[in-house]
Amino acid sequence: MIIVLSPEATKEQIKHIKDKLESVGLTPHLSKGVERTIIGAIGDEAVLRSVPLEAFPGVEKVLPILKPFKLASREFKNQGSKIKVKDVVFGGEEVVVMAGPCAVENKPVLLEIAKTVKKAGAKVLRGGAFKPRTSPYSFQGLGEEGLKYLRQVGDEVKMPVITEIMDPRDVELVARYADIFQIGARNMQNFTLLKEVGACKKPVVLKRGMMSTLKELLMSAEYILSGGNYEVILCERGIRTFEDATRNTFDVSAMPVIKQLSHLPIIADPSHATGKWGLVEAVALGATAAGADGLLIEVHPRPEEALSDGAQSLLPENFIHLMEEVKKVARAVGRMV
Repeated sequence: MIIVLSPEATKEQIKHIKDKLESVGLTPHLSKGVERTIIGAIGDEAVLRSVPLEAFPGVEKVLPILKPFKLASREFKNQGSKIKVKDVVFGGEEVVVMAGPCAVENKPVLLEIAKTVKKAGAKVLRGGAFKPRTSPYSFQGLGEEGLKYLRQVGDEVKMPVITEIMDPRDVELVARYADIFQIGARNMQNFTLLKEVGACKKPVVLKRGMMSTLKELLMSAEYILSGGNYEVILCERGIRTFEDATRNTFDVSAMPVIKQLSHLPIIADPSHATGKWGLVEAVALGATAAGADGLLIEVHPRPEEALSDGAQSLLPENFIHLMEEVKKVARAVGRMV
């Protein structure tokens, strides 16, 4: 349920409404928009049947939220959310590019990549310290050592850093080093992990599961939002279909659909979607044209030596070209990079 407050509502009136909601077992979520301030009442709304909320001082009207994802819906917040990470803003005019190796291998290589992608226009450095791999014999990441390298290099080149979190027990550890949590496709419905990052209040990039609907993606986001963390960025990274020409099938329609359903920013990961470096640029351009708020791109100076996902990693010169082309498309659709 959404409680729309009048422009003249006082702090005391707002507190009175919130206190009443909490007294009947509901969780109030205050959202201040450009024109209106609203309170979302999350929980069993049946308890409000005998509470005349519209009669409360400061209340303009009361509206039901029809979507099962309450806090993530456009009904809860009509304007698109803007997530700020240091000087980088997701959901604004800029298409934010995050780039780096799939896995942090060592500090010299990471620093080499970081300098290249920043010069080309990337705003966030990516790199995995914990790697969820299909085979237990594949490289699993450097763990805390990798997190230290990522933080050191990020500070040196003055870029925020994003890395994957896999285990609820590692949230505190990863939070010490990373600016943005990344929850991968395999963990989209790891509800214990979602609750933990929801309590952490650090920005989260939530990837769509490889066999998940957009509704299921938004319901997973709801777990994080309901924990009090509103800094959620969705990510389309391809879904599993019968087509085997690419690693996954990139759902370009996810961008406009999410924009209709939710106020949360959405980015695209063309590297994992295609699994082939030669297809990454084309999908990145398509996602930008469709309204993506950002791109997540894998880059490696020697892909044949990469310890993880070398086949989908761009050489530095290819990444530079991709950035030049993305800037053209962004300008054409009224955005910037």
